[in-house]
Amino acid sequence: MTKIINRILIIIVICMGSFFAFSYVKGMLKNPFGVKTIETTHSLILEKTKTLGNLELVSYYYKDILDQKITRDYLPDPRALLIVYGEATGCVNLTKIQDNNIEVTNEYVFIKLPKPFLCQYKIDHSKSTIYDTQYAFMNEALLLEEAYKSAELKLKETAIQSGILKQTEDNARNMLIPIFENISGKKVSLEFE
Repeated sequence: MTKIINRILIIIVICMGSFFAFSYVKGMLKNPFGVKTIETTHSLILEKTKTLGNLELVSYYYKDILDQKITRDYLPDPRALLIVYGEATGCVNLTKIQDNNIEVTNEYVFIKLPKPFLCQYKIDHSKSTIYDTQYAFMNEALLLEEAYKSAELKLKETAIQSGILKQTEDNARNMLIPIFENISGKKVSLEFE
């Protein structure tokens, strides 16, 4: 009877030892070098400042479903399917207004503004999602980099084709004319270069 109890105790000790050893090895595999915390030190330096005079008047938000492929001669073609979110903003640069762009008469104020432009267009990487990649194990970084570049260029092109610059002009008139009329007490006419 004592032999049986000793064998059971030995089996229990071996099982418990194996469990603790397995847990320790598993922890070492997850964190093989025993890293417990990561410390980061920043030395951020302001390089320069820039005065901005852009009046942002309209933003368009886009969602692009993108299928990116790199064609190869012999290997399978790497491919990625992404949903990319982006934003384009139309602006007027008010710092370009000169004295000769403003004409005042007894009843009217004529203002010629610089033509509107696309002051920013960017991909929102925090919302964008990679849904699927195929054969991209060696070229995933290149594939995704090219996909995001292509999406950004398409975003700019589509925003201009969608009439963002015309919308910027309309919004400038709707916003600035009442302000200038209240300040001057005269009728205001806005034109663009």
